[in-house]
Amino acid sequence: MPAPRVYMDHAATTDMLPEAVTAWVEQARRGGNPASLHSGGRSARMALETGRDALAAALNAEPVELILTSGGTEADNMAVLGLYRAAREADPRRTVIALSAVEHHAVSEAAEWLAAYEGAELVWLPVDRDGRVAPEDLERLLAERAADVALVTVMWANNEVGTVQPVAELAALCDTAGVPFHVDAVQAFCAVPVDAHLPGITTLAVSAHKLGGPMGVGALYAPRTVKLAATSFGGGQERSVRSGTVNAAGAAAFGAAVEAAQRDARGEFLRRAALRDSLVAGIRARVPEAVLRGPEPGSPEDEWAHPTRLPGNAHFTFPGCEGDSMLFLFDAAGVALSTGSACNAGVPRASHVLLAMGVAEESARGAQRFSLGHSSTADDVAAVLAAVTDVHSRARAAGLSGHLPGFSA
Repeated sequence: MPAPRVYMDHAATTDMLPEAVTAWVEQARRGGNPASLHSGGRSARMALETGRDALAAALNAEPVELILTSGGTEADNMAVLGLYRAAREADPRRTVIALSAVEHHAVSEAAEWLAAYEGAELVWLPVDRDGRVAPEDLERLLAERAADVALVTVMWANNEVGTVQPVAELAALCDTAGVPFHVDAVQAFCAVPVDAHLPGITTLAVSAHKLGGPMGVGALYAPRTVKLAATSFGGGQERSVRSGTVNAAGAAAFGAAVEAAQRDARGEFLRRAALRDSLVAGIRARVPEAVLRGPEPGSPEDEWAHPTRLPGNAHFTFPGCEGDSMLFLFDAAGVALSTGSACNAGVPRASHVLLAMGVAEESARGAQRFSLGHSSTADDVAAVLAAVTDVHSRARAAGLSGHLPGFSA
């Protein structure tokens, strides 16, 4: 009988919370189009709006300020393209998009598309060795070129190394300069405190499946004062920004997941951070040359008050190892995780996040992202630690060629 699998890839997606499953199944069974006026439609609308209300409450927002989407990628795309086009329409001089060098591809590739086809000028905000944007760099840019800036976009927390950005400071700078500020909060929401109403935040993206809701559901915080170009046309749903039948079952499940995740947010943060710290200490003891990337964790209590790193993220690089080799060896040992790096046409590539942090390409290729979630346990951590020494020694023997001696998938 195969050993039970250990899941350490919650940053990619996490398993649905029981409350979310129940809400999804109940509404899916009831059915109904939330745009219909009969009783079945009104019931579906009630489920949808109940979910939206729960989401808004957790974000410190008003329900009317949330546009439901198919996920974080669509929400990020909608914000970046919409804010840029609105700024250009109001003032053609505003062509600059300022974005951090460690943004998720949902943000960076949308910006790069605008640079290629709509005249945007991209200004990349550098990060330090922990992956953090310095507010001073943004302040300098805005002092010199605020009249040229269409928008600034910086993620709340990084999906690879877990760094939490100084969002409140960055937003305040944009507020003072009168520049729109978009925040990708997909990894941060329900992991650390997130407040969409911080002064200066214009739009903010979240996703259900990162916190225990279903895949295929997300939301964009965008007050009615924010002008966004429509991304689809038809029935005028979601303030005519995103026409189409809204996913009532998904919205209900999203709201249920958020309510469950927020019920003891502090306790879950401390629990997850303690597991992370145990994992970090164990890997360092067994593989002393492994390097933790991102901020050094503080005490869980201090981190809850002033988070600098996601509580469930432990990102290491292992010198002399190919990340994909370690991933497959861990997988064979019953541990599922991620390298956190891109892979094109089967050729391993170093993570743009690590390179932006100043990590040498050879070192960056040895990345492993261990990410814990609401279902993670001390036994999961123990299983990783039981496997890491052998996985590392075999990957080290294979080197950067990626050939695994004695390994068959």
